[in-house]
Amino acid sequence: MPRTDTVLADPRLSGFQRDRARAVVREELDRVRRGELPAADVAESARRRLSGPGGLRPVLNATGVVLHTNLGRAALPAAAVQAIVAAAGHTDVELDLETGRRARRGRTALRALGEAVPAAQAVHVLNNGAAALLLAATGLAAGKEIVVSRGELVEIGDGFRLPDLLVSTGARLREVGTTNRTSLADYRDAIGPQTGFLLKVHPSNFYQRGFVAAVPVRELAALPAPLVVDIGSGLLDADPLLPDEPDAATVLCDGADLVTASGDKLLGGPQAGLLLGRADLVEALRRHPLARALRVDKLTLAALEATLLAGETPTRRALRAPAARLRRRAEAVHGALGGAVPAEVVDTVAVVGGGGAPDVELPSAALALPPDLAAPLRLGDPPVVGRVEQGRLLLDLRCVPEDDDQAVAAAILRAAGH
Repeated sequence: MPRTDTVLADPRLSGFQRDRARAVVREELDRVRRGELPAADVAESARRRLSGPGGLRPVLNATGVVLHTNLGRAALPAAAVQAIVAAAGHTDVELDLETGRRARRGRTALRALGEAVPAAQAVHVLNNGAAALLLAATGLAAGKEIVVSRGELVEIGDGFRLPDLLVSTGARLREVGTTNRTSLADYRDAIGPQTGFLLKVHPSNFYQRGFVAAVPVRELAALPAPLVVDIGSGLLDADPLLPDEPDAATVLCDGADLVTASGDKLLGGPQAGLLLGRADLVEALRRHPLARALRVDKLTLAALEATLLAGETPTRRALRAPAARLRRRAEAVHGALGGAVPAEVVDTVAVVGGGGAPDVELPSAALALPPDLAAPLRLGDPPVVGRVEQGRLLLDLRCVPEDDDQAVAAAILRAAGH
């Protein structure tokens, strides 16, 4: 094993940087013990990590998962990236330049969101989808009951469960129906003086088949209690590609009082929580003390507004990329390898990801490589992340910008030692 003390002996390192270098070397040695890194590469891998800017690293998403949570979900459109850079300095985020007085925070982003969903009387933005539901539960049902179907008490990822989130607000859950079947009468019979609101949750990360029944929004809206609908994925209008994904416009037109959703999924924008619906409820929640703790910063507002105005997003393009075009791109990358690496182009299936449309399969094509290239590609510059399936590393170019195809080919050659 090469001596790692040469990494620590660099005279340019400050005390803080030397401590960081020690930590990096320890992490690289741990990777060797786990079999993730060849021993001969420890010093070079540590130097590469220390010479970079640190923090988050851009990667090429070749997993075939459009909204990959571990990779930051939606890739922002170019207009949103530019908006973030422009907003990085001082901005008029809460200032009316004409009057010189304080103004509504993020008013132009809110206007863009309201124009995107005309069925919403009012809108508000928080820091993620869970925050939007948390604020609704706190503001409308603290000390009261939330009536919800047992079949919709989902786990939303990383071990976080919807029931735990809701009861943390001081609300009580009134579960109705069964895991697979809930009727309108179940909701009606549960409504009483202690009802804060009815909650309908789209189970976006799983689906049920067989002997199942759920109550449509239109029927729930006729009951004598406020109706909050968590659509999850942030689809603003109906999309024929995703027929089972609820959208904010339709749900509001069907009578929901409030809709909560995420901004970094199918909307294709930054992480944000969207709150849309009745003006009196949205305003009451906007003025709730908790709203201050859940608000978004100027960069998120800038990116959200730009995304809403852009129309086309990387997420939308990736979802609609034709399989034939992806195969031609994969074949071009294969050709660029010149036979130096064992590889073939194969048909495969991509998915939406991000807890959305779990039953939707996107016909795709991928470059199949030896699985031992997975780690070198992840550790390369740029990192290329694929998926290992049935003993092969698959690189699906659906989410890789076409301009980066040659970068993928070069990364493969470097990873294979060429």
